[in-house]
Amino acid sequence: MANTNRWSTRVLVTIALLCAISVLLSFVEFPLLPGVAWLSYDASIMPAAVCGFAYGPAAGLACGIISVVAHGILFADFTGALMNLLVVIGFILPSALVYKKIHTLKGAIIGLLLGIVFAVVMAVLGNLVVTPAWLGVPLDAVVAMIVPILIPFNLLKGLLNAILTLIVYKAISNLITPKKDQVKGR
Repeated sequence: MANTNRWSTRVLVTIALLCAISVLLSFVEFPLLPGVAWLSYDASIMPAAVCGFAYGPAAGLACGIISVVAHGILFADFTGALMNLLVVIGFILPSALVYKKIHTLKGAIIGLLLGIVFAVVMAVLGNLVVTPAWLGVPLDAVVAMIVPILIPFNLLKGLLNAILTLIVYKAISNLITPKKDQVKGR
C-alpha cells in the first residue's frame, strides 16, 4: 500500500510551527499611523506567506486562517477576525499562486506586490460591508476614511509583510522546503 499523503510528517510539523509562530506574532501589535490607534499592525501574516511560498497556497491559507481564528477566539474580536481573514486571503492567495508558477525572486516580488493590492482591496471592501453592518458605523464615515486612512494603512501593512516575507523566506527556505523543491542562487 503506497503512501498517498501529499505532505510528509516533517512538512506538517513545519506548517504547524509556522501556524504557532503566526498566532504568537498576532499578539504583538502596534499602530502604524499616528492618530489611528484602532488600526494596528502585527506580523502574523508573514509566517503564513512563508508557508505559502514553501508549501503552496493551500498551506499558506491554512496557516493564515488558523492564526486569524485563534486570535479572534482568544480576544473575542469576531469583527476584527473577519476583517483580518479577508486581508489574509487577499495577501496570501495571489502571492503563493504567483510564486508557485514563477519560482524565482522576481516571481516572489510580483506575487507579493499583487498580494498587497488584493489585500488592500479586500480591506476596503470588508470595511465597506463589515464596519457598517456589525459596528454600526455609518457608511458615509467609512467611505470618508478610505483614502486618508484605510488605503495608506493597508499599503504600509502589506509592504511590511512583503519585506518580512522576503527576508525570512530567503533565510529559511532551504531549511523548510523539501530537497527536490530547493532553488539554488535565484
